[in-house]
Order: sequence, then structure tokens, then C-alpha cells
Amino acid sequence: MEFTKRDFKGMQVMVAGSGISGIGAAKMLDRCNAKITIYDGNENLKEEDIKEKLGGIDAKIVIGELQDEVIEENELVIISPGIPIDAPFVERIKEKGVTIWGEIELAYRNSLGKLAAITGTNGKTTTTALVGKIMKNTYKDVYVVGNIGTSYADVAADTTADSVTVAEISSFQLESIEEFKPDVSAVLNITPDHLNRHYTMENYASVKLKIAQNQQSDGICVLNYDDVILNQRHGEINAKVIFYSSKAELEEGVFLKEDEIVMRLDGKEECICKTDEMKLVGIHNVENVMAAVAISYYMGAPVEVIRSTIKEFKAVEHRIEYVLERDGVIYYNDSKGTNTDASIKAIEAMTRPTILIAGGYDKGCEFDDWVMKLEGTVKRLILIGATKEKIAKTAEKYNYRNIIMAKDLEEAVKIAEQETVKGDAVLLSPACASWDMFKSYEERGRMFKEFVRNL
Repeated sequence: MEFTKRDFKGMQVMVAGSGISGIGAAKMLDRCNAKITIYDGNENLKEEDIKEKLGGIDAKIVIGELQDEVIEENELVIISPGIPIDAPFVERIKEKGVTIWGEIELAYRNSLGKLAAITGTNGKTTTTALVGKIMKNTYKDVYVVGNIGTSYADVAADTTADSVTVAEISSFQLESIEEFKPDVSAVLNITPDHLNRHYTMENYASVKLKIAQNQQSDGICVLNYDDVILNQRHGEINAKVIFYSSKAELEEGVFLKEDEIVMRLDGKEECICKTDEMKLVGIHNVENVMAAVAISYYMGAPVEVIRSTIKEFKAVEHRIEYVLERDGVIYYNDSKGTNTDASIKAIEAMTRPTILIAGGYDKGCEFDDWVMKLEGTVKRLILIGATKEKIAKTAEKYNYRNIIMAKDLEEAVKIAEQETVKGDAVLLSPACASWDMFKSYEERGRMFKEFVRNL
């Protein structure tokens, strides 16, 4: 079935999922005068709670089991990113011949203006936030959306031909795209994550690369030259590839030359800034900044605006976020370190002896590489959550035994305080998702900060 932009008047559309993406999609469809059904398989939800989130939108609400007749009365189904495309009820929808989009596809088909889209295992939020800030310092009408917290669909109908949208896109969101086509795309890195959903690294990498699948030679795709998978597979991309690197001097691209971030593009070369002029810390953030330089340049930002914005930009919440200093001990919140690679970057950024709090929901990943980074920086490891036994066994395999088990995050913070001396750091960087104990990594990070402040 063919749909044109903003042409949903009178159409029966079902939105699967009642989280941020689902509610955003429902709001957009309501503005387009569609007839909406909200479906959520969580039988513990209450209809009144969903209605409250809808804010007065007229929608049919279905909770629990999805009947065939509900599927058949819809022409289009929008699935939220938390729903796998091979979920049993999604397979039933496919069998009925009903068109399925993700929220990102819906938003894209109903938005106007220029679009930058950023994905990667780690660094997405920082890079998206920085590019968003550069765009806001360049253009009047800018939207920063996607996995960063604001639903793309919720603002799509507000965009105009003069708008600029910067979107953080997850692998879950990329699973269900069809025509999604950014002007500038970026893949920051690909390391093991979400293998309980994507099953293999090859599948996971292929989903990440879908961000550029509809781009042609007039588009730009920014890639990390130092990432092994991206370096091997960049030939699959039709767009013009622009690399960045913290390890190699590139003939064209953005790279680190001693302590300078250098941009060598369109036959010009200039220093953007020195690393000690940035407020962000760690080599991973240098890489995020280099990606943002390339993305912003090809989105039309003047170099001077890029430079000045980088120098003033501070870390995003939950990503190696400074919380406070007490009795000579600094506390950092890296709740967004939801996989081993992200957590390794946080550990590598520490310049003090560190008490590390880790553990959480098991996404099917191994912890060997992560454990091998503990020695020399992490003087004590405090474990919580569903993965604590798995992590402890891995650590013992490598003879790391400075481990304490805690029943929850609050107890972990109290133990951490007892284990510190002046000059230490306490770092929450779980290397795991939050869903075993918290609704989100944001909630986990906020609770950590609250527990620290209450010490």
C-alpha cells in the first residue's frame, strides 16, 4: 500500500506499544486525522494510564491478547522500537498482509527539511546532542529527536522545508525502516550489544548499516575509520563515505594529530580545536567530537560555529557525568554505559583509583574484554543485578578478585563510600542494561545520584 506525506485522513492505523515512541506516533497520526488503535501486550497496564499519556486523543485501546479482527480492521501498523520485528504478533500482522512501519519510518515520511541521523553502539547520545547544539547555533528551526528522548513522530508534523532535524537512531529503530533517507548519516562504531535481539554480530552490523541503505552518491555517510567492522564493510554504502580517526592521519576526513582535531575536507585543512580546549573527557569523546565535526560540516554549519560550540559543550546526563566531590572522592554517573564497550571507555577515562559499580540486565554479551580493563584502574568492583554472578565468574577467570556483591544500587553506593579514600573516584558504569531493576538507564542514573547526595 502506498502512503504519501501527511495523507492519513480517515485511515485505520494501529500503534503497537504505549511508550514514548508509541505515544509520539499516536499524537502525529491524530494531527493527520487518522483513526487510531493503541495496542500493548502488557496485561498489567491500565487503560486509564494509557489514556492519560494520550492527553485527550481519541483512540481505541487494546491491552493483552491481540485478536485477529483487531489486526484486520487496520490498514497500517506502527510498531515501537522495543518490539522485535519477529515477535509472534508482528508475524501474524505480516501474514494478514497489513503494512508495518516503525515509528521512525512514520516520522520520516511525514517530516520536511534536512535530516542528520546518527547510530552506533556507543557515543550516539553525546554526538547527537553536540550536533544538535551546533545546528541550533546555525539554524532557526531545529529538532533533536529519536533515541535521545524526544519522539521523532511527535514533532514530525511541525517540521517545514527550512527545518533541520538531528536524530539519534537505535538498531531497534532501524529494523523497521523502508524509505528512511537522511541527508547525512553516521555510524560511530559497532561492538557487541543487543545480541539477545539480533542474535549474531553480522545481523547486528547489517541493521546498523541500514541507516545508509537508501542514500545515493549525493548523500554523506560518516564512519569511524578505526572500527574494524565499518572499515571492512564501508564498500556496501552508496553514499560518499567520510571517515574520522583518532589513530590515523587521513587523506580526507577528520582526524587527531597529536593534540589537535584536524578537518581535511573539500581540499581544505584546518585545526578545529585542541583536545584540552574541550570540556568533554576521554578519547571516546574526542572520537564523538570528530564525528560531530564531519556531520555538522556537511549539514551546512560554518567551521567557526562548529569550533565555538565544541569548546562550550558539556557532557550529557548519565554519560561519565560528574555528580559531586565529597571528602576528596569524585562520584561519576555513567548509567548510559549499558554495554561492555561503553563501560570500557568510561573506565579508560578515569584518572584516579576507582571503585566501580556494575551489573544489571543480561543482554547475552560476554564480559572478558571488559574484565581485562579492570586491573590497574579499578581497585574494587561492586556488583549488582541479574549479571553479578556471571561477571564475578568471568573476573575470577582472569584472577580479578577484588569483588563485593550488593543486593541493590543503594547498598552498592554505601559500600562504595566505605571503600574509598581521599583521591579515589566512584564510578557507576554497569556494562549492562537497566531493565532487571529499573525502568530505564535514566532512572538508574537518577537514583544513583540521589543515593550519592543522601550519603
